[in-house]
Amino acid sequence: MKQRNKKIAVLAFIAILFGIATIFAGGRVLLGADPGYVVFRPLLIFNTVMGVAYLGVGAILWCNPVQGKYGAGAIFLLNLLVLITIVLLYRSGAPIAVDSLRAMSVRTGVWLGVFLAAAWLSRARNLT
Repeated sequence: MKQRNKKIAVLAFIAILFGIATIFAGGRVLLGADPGYVVFRPLLIFNTVMGVAYLGVGAILWCNPVQGKYGAGAIFLLNLLVLITIVLLYRSGAPIAVDSLRAMSVRTGVWLGVFLAAAWLSRARNLT
């Protein structure tokens, strides 16, 4: 049981840390920092707001992995939908930076991993 609790704590910490990093990065650009590439403002705002959601889901994961997996799944799906949207926009010639596509791919992958880990840990916890 203790080992599983450590894994849940690590997973929650990853989600919270990712949220803090996302809010910091998005906030800097929103406040005028130049990231060195074309910024698609709706994506920037989405990602910054999602950083807050990442913090919330991290806290939920910490307290209740079963509920946390649903939050992680929702974040993964939202990120996937936005990733698909910006890929389509990019292909149609919209001003989407390749860096934005990469970053959104990383976000989507991280949250897929958080969701899968939360699902596995919450299932293992329920079997005890």
